[in-house]
Amino acid sequence: MPDRLLITNASIARMSGLNGAYDLMRDAALLVENGRIVWVGQMSDLEPATESAERINAEGRLLTPALIDCHTHIVHGGNRAGEFEMRLKGASYEEVARAGGGIVSTVSATRGASEEALLSDALKRVDNLITEGVCTVEIKSGYGLDLETELKMLRVARAIEQHRPIRVVTSFLGAHAVPGGMDADDYIDSICLPALVAAHAEGLVDAVDGFCETIAFDTTQLARVFDQAKALGVPIKLHAEQLSNMGGTKLAAQYGALSVDHVEYATEEDAKALAASGSVAVLLPGAFYTLHETQKPPVDAFRTHNVPMALATDWNPGSSPMGSLLLAMNMGCTLFGLTPAEALAGTTRHAAQALGLRDTGVIASGMRADLALWDVEEPAELSYHIGINPLHQRIFEGRI
Repeated sequence: MPDRLLITNASIARMSGLNGAYDLMRDAALLVENGRIVWVGQMSDLEPATESAERINAEGRLLTPALIDCHTHIVHGGNRAGEFEMRLKGASYEEVARAGGGIVSTVSATRGASEEALLSDALKRVDNLITEGVCTVEIKSGYGLDLETELKMLRVARAIEQHRPIRVVTSFLGAHAVPGGMDADDYIDSICLPALVAAHAEGLVDAVDGFCETIAFDTTQLARVFDQAKALGVPIKLHAEQLSNMGGTKLAAQYGALSVDHVEYATEEDAKALAASGSVAVLLPGAFYTLHETQKPPVDAFRTHNVPMALATDWNPGSSPMGSLLLAMNMGCTLFGLTPAEALAGTTRHAAQALGLRDTGVIASGMRADLALWDVEEPAELSYHIGINPLHQRIFEGRI
């Protein structure tokens, strides 16, 4: 007899994009066999043959796809609480940098940490996400900026699945920043590209990312990274238009990017480019909040051109030290004007699309049984609450 789980008396938000925003089914049930959803329907249509399955009586609670955090940097050494305090006391960015703060401090801490120490810290962060119903998390490298540490970060990210019931998707972010004392072009050629090839050879890379910004890399430099990714058969993503518009969105769209992330300074033309390429716009309100930004992403343009919008924590030690995807959903609504339905789609269906995953993010027959059962009556409550975690049960591949 296959492993079977039956969830009864639930309100099921299927998030298929059909029949309304949530595709909500009341008084419904769902059957899982061997980690996959095999049936979802009304309680009145439930077959007697399901009696042998393990049962959960949802008692009217809301069942959704498990949440997906599609943009994080949770493998890193140290923290930057000290510079946070310095900034609150009036220190400038330059003064923080001279005191050893900024990304330099995270790179130094990450290089100096063992794989065991990085894993221990990353597992604590993963545990926070798990408690909020997250079953899939994307993790980037990018705090090594040398071959050995970039590989170390990716190995740690891969190891998380061996210690926790969670799915990890990795992104190589070697083109994150330029190490001190190096020319950006020299860094791309002598460190970033060789590290990408080495990481791919070890099976550590699910996607290739980069940071297109005045303080990082331009489109010409990133095109060389994307050409290498294309040669390796690896999909691409990009941090773009966060602090200015440098053309990163259009570049990524030309390469058929899975997603372009931040996009506060994206234009309507950028939205059209994303629509044409089928790319997802990943919104990161945690960084917007932390950096006191005022330029909001063009949500109306994304709606007009049917660009899928995802939401993520961007959990990192500098610009977004935020470990709550539920809070990101609330921020997406309150700061960027998303609807609660868009926020839930942004952490389920569209987040899966941003990672190139086709077997999760919606509730339908044949999909992975990654599910979250919430102690709420209406889906909008997930974005409405602030600092409240209403998770009742998390189900990973059919296992409670």
